[in-house]
Amino acid sequence: MSTGREHGERRLRLTSLTVAASGLLALLIGVAFAVLLWAINDANSAVSARRASRTALVESGSMERLLIDLETGQRGYVITGREEFLEPWRAARGALPAEIRRFTDSTTSSQQRRTAESITRDVQSFLDDYSAPLVEKVRRGDPAAGSLAEAAEGKRRVDALRDEFHRYMTDERAQLAERTDVAGANSRQAVLAAALGLAGSTALFAVFTVLQHRAVVRPVRGAAAAAQELAGGDLSVRVAPSRIAEIGALGTSFNSMAASLQDSRRRIMESTEAVHRRTARDLHDGAQQRLVSLMIGLRLARELLPDTETSAADLLEQSIDSAQTAIDELRELASGIYPLVLTVKGLVPAVRDLAARCPVPTVVLCENERRISSTVESNAYFVVAEAVTNAVKHARASQIEVRVEFGRVLRIRVVDDGVGGVDRAAAGSGMTGLADRVAAFDGKLAIDSPPGGGTTLLIRIPVRD
Repeated sequence: MSTGREHGERRLRLTSLTVAASGLLALLIGVAFAVLLWAINDANSAVSARRASRTALVESGSMERLLIDLETGQRGYVITGREEFLEPWRAARGALPAEIRRFTDSTTSSQQRRTAESITRDVQSFLDDYSAPLVEKVRRGDPAAGSLAEAAEGKRRVDALRDEFHRYMTDERAQLAERTDVAGANSRQAVLAAALGLAGSTALFAVFTVLQHRAVVRPVRGAAAAAQELAGGDLSVRVAPSRIAEIGALGTSFNSMAASLQDSRRRIMESTEAVHRRTARDLHDGAQQRLVSLMIGLRLARELLPDTETSAADLLEQSIDSAQTAIDELRELASGIYPLVLTVKGLVPAVRDLAARCPVPTVVLCENERRISSTVESNAYFVVAEAVTNAVKHARASQIEVRVEFGRVLRIRVVDDGVGGVDRAAAGSGMTGLADRVAAFDGKLAIDSPPGGGTTLLIRIPVRD
């Protein structure tokens, strides 16, 4: 049964909780930074792809200009027959092999490379199969070189090549736009994912901070406050249980220590009250009874003396008075140690007897009077006696009121109209003794003493049936 209960109420380990939260936080931050790095890498790839596409478009334009130089140079030579018109043709023909390599190497995909290779073959074919033979015909003076058929064939070939260049460039621009769109979308998704990761990390950190405050900081503060109250003499203070194992163990140890101290003080007070009760009983039944017997004997001896023995009679009278004084003082002493009326009749009659002997007018009010535990009764009585004594000695009160209410909690209110201004922290050992008596039985002592407004002591002690 106890094992099942321990498993059902298993507490969290502070170290495990901290490691788990820190690990999750590190994971979220790591994922967020990984996403950011991926976005940066993707953006770099997109930049590289755009640069490669621009290079491919530039090389395609250069290749097309070479084709145009070949066509215009040959056409000018065909029309004029002058060699200087072949200079652009010769320069384009010499630059063509290197430009073909650059053009094919600048392609950005396998499809574009096949298209570029097709274009270069057609340009080379234009040069080898049409342009160069036509120039040779003009040099030989062949009249067919300037025919309409030759001009139409050249125009057809150039238009077809320019269409191929146009398609190549259109496809390259489409790929560039597609890469740009994909890179932008990926960047937006990466930024969003990173923002969500960072927001989740922040939220987790905030939640962990709140949980740490509730699970650690608040219980530790409560334990510190409870320790301060315990040091001040309130042994009834307890630390609330915690689900954190280490904090719970601290609270359990603190509560066990406070309960042990409280039980020890209660046992000491019960033992002290028993000693007081026994001492008062011994004084009443022993020394007091012997003094009473002595006084009776002295009175009998006085009656047996003849009237002529005046000196002996006076001595006996003095002895009788001394015995009576000793009896009264002994009775007062026994009452101060433990009043007999408290044992015989209970708390309220003892308080009324105390009020009757008080030099300041004292009113005693009671609700639901009944007998309770003798130990609680004796401690409550001595608390009232100490409060009344303080009011008479220090408060310069002209009236005192004592109200006793019985219930599940014994409530005692002692009110005087004295000078007030009593501070519990600076009231001295008398007030500390009152607090100790009350706290020994899980009670509470409250003081309300504004300067010039009198003093009110409220005592609450739980009553166990």
